[in-house]
Amino acid sequence: MDSSLKTGVSMVLLVPVVVVVTAGIFYIYTAILRLLNKTSLLNKVVLITNALSALGTECAIHFHKAGARLILCGKNWEKLEALAEQLTNESDPTLQTFPPKLVELDFSDMESMPEVVSDVLDCYGCLDICIFNSSLKVKAPAQTLSLEMDKLIMDANYFGPITLVKGVLPSMMTRRSGHIILVNSIQGKLAVPFRATYSASKHAVQAFFDCLRAEVQEYGISVTTLSHTFITANRLLKQSTATKSVLPVLSRQKSHGVSPEEMATELLHTLSSRKKEVIMAHSVSKAAIYARSFFPNFFFAVVAAGVNNAAAAEHVQ
Repeated sequence: MDSSLKTGVSMVLLVPVVVVVTAGIFYIYTAILRLLNKTSLLNKVVLITNALSALGTECAIHFHKAGARLILCGKNWEKLEALAEQLTNESDPTLQTFPPKLVELDFSDMESMPEVVSDVLDCYGCLDICIFNSSLKVKAPAQTLSLEMDKLIMDANYFGPITLVKGVLPSMMTRRSGHIILVNSIQGKLAVPFRATYSASKHAVQAFFDCLRAEVQEYGISVTTLSHTFITANRLLKQSTATKSVLPVLSRQKSHGVSPEEMATELLHTLSSRKKEVIMAHSVSKAAIYARSFFPNFFFAVVAAGVNNAAAAEHVQ
């Protein structure tokens, strides 16, 4: 047989072998990551705010199966009890799991925060992981919102979370360990028209946790911010109308959102990797963040054009 022909045959046979070996290595790597994620959560005390949300519930399910000692927070006590019962009933008897502890929490009620901090610390006496996953949204032109509404949004999205984290930080600093994760909207990095108050609250809490990261590093405490677009249960949902404006891409919870399952998985990976910042967003949204930083005049022009086009469309209708 001709040597060139032999070489060709060898290459043809080699390709599937390489593919199989690569797939095998990737499978083993994924399995090891899953094992490490579960091991890292075993017996860990994990606080989840807004556990009744889609993401909060998904995290509770994943973390409970991994053997974490959960503290679930939410506004509705009956729904919290139902979630805790669901987790207990669905737990695998062959795995070590712990009944979740519950704390009623409403960030918009600032007067209750000292009691909430006390209740949280009374559950296990310490915290290993805090996941801040609460958000109060509002959409309206800036001049139409009352100062009372501005304060309500800031309490729920900024003052509430930072009050809770300040309350639990001394315990973490004493133990010189812990991981704090802020699940924040991408609008903490990118302001969108008609979301002035909401974006302001998200910018504020983003800045607080960015500063906190540097301040607590010497105590062995990690701080991660995870910025996302919108959380949606159906990522395949299509936009009903076509548009050339960048605004729908940045502000509508359609096909550019991320699912609770994706975010819960990313949070598990983040606990192992201890990444400082994670952005889960469509490529267009990520490009907008860079455009805002490096080409601000262009970005502002595009956003303003989108607002003008929307106003013109409403006038025509």
